[in-house]
Amino acid sequence: MSNKSIRALAGVAAAALIALSGVPSLTRAQDPIKVGGGFALTGAESALDLPAANGAQLAAKEINAAGGVLGRPLELVVRDSKYEMDVTATIAKQFVEEDKVVAVVGFTDSDSVLASGPIIQKAGIPFITAGATSPKLPDQIGDLLWLACFGDNVQAAAGAEYGYKTFGTSAYLLIDKGVEYTSLLGAYFKARFTELGGTLVLEDTYEDSATDFSAQITKLKALEKQPDFYYIAAMPYNVGPVVKQLREAGLNGPVIGGDGYDTPDLVSVAGAASENVYFTTHALMDKELGTDGIKKFIDAYNKEYTHDPENAFAALGYDAVYLLADAITRAGSTDAAAIQKALNETKDYKAITGSITFAGSRVPQKGVTMILVKDGKFTLAAEIVPEKVPSADTK
Repeated sequence: MSNKSIRALAGVAAAALIALSGVPSLTRAQDPIKVGGGFALTGAESALDLPAANGAQLAAKEINAAGGVLGRPLELVVRDSKYEMDVTATIAKQFVEEDKVVAVVGFTDSDSVLASGPIIQKAGIPFITAGATSPKLPDQIGDLLWLACFGDNVQAAAGAEYGYKTFGTSAYLLIDKGVEYTSLLGAYFKARFTELGGTLVLEDTYEDSATDFSAQITKLKALEKQPDFYYIAAMPYNVGPVVKQLREAGLNGPVIGGDGYDTPDLVSVAGAASENVYFTTHALMDKELGTDGIKKFIDAYNKEYTHDPENAFAALGYDAVYLLADAITRAGSTDAAAIQKALNETKDYKAITGSITFAGSRVPQKGVTMILVKDGKFTLAAEIVPEKVPSADTK
């Protein structure tokens, strides 16, 4: 059986497990509060979305065990988008027309939110994205969208500042040009790095479906002098191959990337080539070095799914559901306008991936965790609050 087939079967099995594990402990004496959970349980984005869905379902289970929301059980209706944009739009319509949800949580990529968000917005339903990091999304979708995560301009600024201060003033920039997330991440990195006084010795792109990066690597190797580090804006499904091929070509300098690297696939695909790779993400998922909240979450996740969280996106899915439950509780209602008002008034909400405040912005200004791959493990390199963040409109 191919690796692709194995991953597909694993995704289906995991989706079934999610459905079974979501049986609430509350009695159904009152009608449940239905919340749509949109995730790519299968497909190329499942390395991030499946953990996020698991985290979201765990949160719903805990909330119900503690008495629910407004005395009613929270029912998370999980649907698989398969990381196909037409399917993503379809499940958004199902949430609205069939499931009659009062809110939606989910997705870890900006393209999926762009595909589903307009439908959810038009229906007047609040939507919290767990891990889609484009800071442009609230303006693109409308006044009913919030991010549970920091924006790409924040993590790109953190990567630029860390690279400039730690490795030097010259960098190579490689961008997956076929995806909103990577295109924005690369643009924000360039803006902040050059503002610091850094020099990009070479900029290049590749198609999202690429598996062979030899053309880009050939141009990079032809440089008279290699840069101090490489910044590669990549999706989780091509992080491993591009890093592996870079190292096989003898280019062993530091690589920095974004939260798309936060997947076990980086090490499983690239192997020893993943050493000296750094990436920005939302929290360190470590039993010993993580925060108390993260340690507690890891323990609960392990008990529920018999393994530790795969990445920080599991925690973001968990945070998104708790953030919504908090807003509904403060609103005292499931009315969309009441939930919207409560979310906009959210201040210093203690999520496990960082404090969330929506004061004049529906993108929280959270700190950034920098991870280093060392000896095949994700280790803490730094906790960063960028000194300056590029405007969301930077191109």
